[in-house]
Amino acid sequence: MRIGIPKETFPEEKRIALAPAGVNSLVKAGHSVFIQTDAGIGSHFTDEDYRKVGANIVYTAEEVFQRAEMITKIAPLTEPESNLLEDEQIVFSFMHLAVGKKNIIEKLLKKKNIAIAYELIEKNDHLPILHSMSEIAGQLAIQVGERYLGSDSPIGRGILMSGITGVAPAAVVIVGAGVVGFNAAYAAYSKGAHVIVLDKDLRRLRRVESEISKNITTVAANQYTLARGAKFADLLIGAVQIKAEKTPNIITEEMVKSMKKGAVIVDVSIDQGGCVETSRPTTLSEPIFIQHNVIHYCVPNMPALVSRTATYGLTNASIEYILEIADNGLSNALLGDTGLAKGVCTYNGFVSNENIAEAFNLEFRRLHIFSNN
Repeated sequence: MRIGIPKETFPEEKRIALAPAGVNSLVKAGHSVFIQTDAGIGSHFTDEDYRKVGANIVYTAEEVFQRAEMITKIAPLTEPESNLLEDEQIVFSFMHLAVGKKNIIEKLLKKKNIAIAYELIEKNDHLPILHSMSEIAGQLAIQVGERYLGSDSPIGRGILMSGITGVAPAAVVIVGAGVVGFNAAYAAYSKGAHVIVLDKDLRRLRRVESEISKNITTVAANQYTLARGAKFADLLIGAVQIKAEKTPNIITEEMVKSMKKGAVIVDVSIDQGGCVETSRPTTLSEPIFIQHNVIHYCVPNMPALVSRTATYGLTNASIEYILEIADNGLSNALLGDTGLAKGVCTYNGFVSNENIAEAFNLEFRRLHIFSNN
């Protein structure tokens, strides 16, 4: 199979879909890989690094799309990228179509593209590719939150995360105890913060207590406890994710208004719309804004801050699926792996994910796949 890796065009996206080790695995298996020149430079991988493992370096995104049967990416498709898609081409990437633009979905349908979303692929009741990026995002949420709690940030409260003898540590309130929330709780607790985790799922809260510490306060999430948590927080981490759906605004504007002056919100859910009503996407170069005297950090591609680690993590999680499709053909790969099939959003001109179809009032058809053997 011919696999294409274009240079990412999303603002300040420094990751690349595959590290050289992943490309090497594909080439050794007999597949061809076409990479746009300098696509790996943001993760400190050179064109020569990719040439050494057998990749073909091409000079434009247009050539990558024209030569490839499958495109592997990081960021969701942009409108210019969607115009480059070839008919019936496979696109393997983070998609976030539920909060995307309808005209991009319509282009995928018109060209009968097979859009497979990293964030929807399942394995043993978890999301293996999303998991790797969520681990990073959870830890980074504490790092960036700690930075903006300092006195050198706009209206920063000047708080040391760990506190000192006789001075209380920062109050870190984490909304959601999934992979992002768990990793954020671990990072915050390791720094000595006073950590409070809220979630509706008591099993997740028990995991936080059993695998991190009983000294972390766990609270069943509801409107009352969320309001109290927001008011108490020096740093609030939004870590809510609903598969293939826009994240609901469970932290309301009224709750934000009640927060301490100079408190910090890191809304990790922003790539799915955000779980804080006052959130809006920001960028790595301009990551914050202030509203109601609260600092908001809402960068959708936060793992790009550690692009090399993130690229390795993504490669480790995605390469088995890319090889599965390349080695066996798309139909056989989907037939043989129901978890991979759950990642398919568009197929043969129809939306194959019910939540996405409902969000945009498009026709939904269940995935019907036949072996091509």
